[in-house]
Amino acid sequence: MIHPYDMMQDIDRVLVTEEELHRRIREVGAQLAADYAGKRPIFVGILKGVVPFFAAMAQAVQIPCQWDFLSVTSFEGGTHSTGQLTFRKDIDHDIAGRHVVILEDILDSGSTLKFVKELLERRGPASVKICTMLDKPSGRTVALEADYSCFTIPGAFVVGFGLDYDDYYRNLPFVGVLKPEVYQD
Repeated sequence: MIHPYDMMQDIDRVLVTEEELHRRIREVGAQLAADYAGKRPIFVGILKGVVPFFAAMAQAVQIPCQWDFLSVTSFEGGTHSTGQLTFRKDIDHDIAGRHVVILEDILDSGSTLKFVKELLERRGPASVKICTMLDKPSGRTVALEADYSCFTIPGAFVVGFGLDYDDYYRNLPFVGVLKPEVYQD
């Protein structure tokens, strides 16, 4: 079992510092506010990993908007997608005719985000865009790109600022590379 005092010794290196995260989120938030001025968008976060990013982005986007969440995952405690999507919670708002911005912690394989985007597009919104904290192109298995991205990262297993391994490490205030010996058998 992982204990809180063990977390730092499990980190190989910090990839994105807390300061870099908040600075870049403010920049992307300002861009979203400019792009959606007067449109009253709805921001849809994909639980659970998005929570810290969503909270920071919600403060950075200074326009009238609504929030909603859904829960769908392709990870079940491991480091790689299972390829099977588990849908746990749908959004509460009707998005017909609305501008929707999906917020996600990381765009990796793209399978989950592709599924979510297509699901929401079938509901008749004015537009659906993707905003991700991290983009890992080396992990992509489907054709999908983020419309807004804070950081492009290399092909490493990362944790922190919402990202987890087996539901741990989410509370780290930075994004770090997890040491392989922590998750490899």
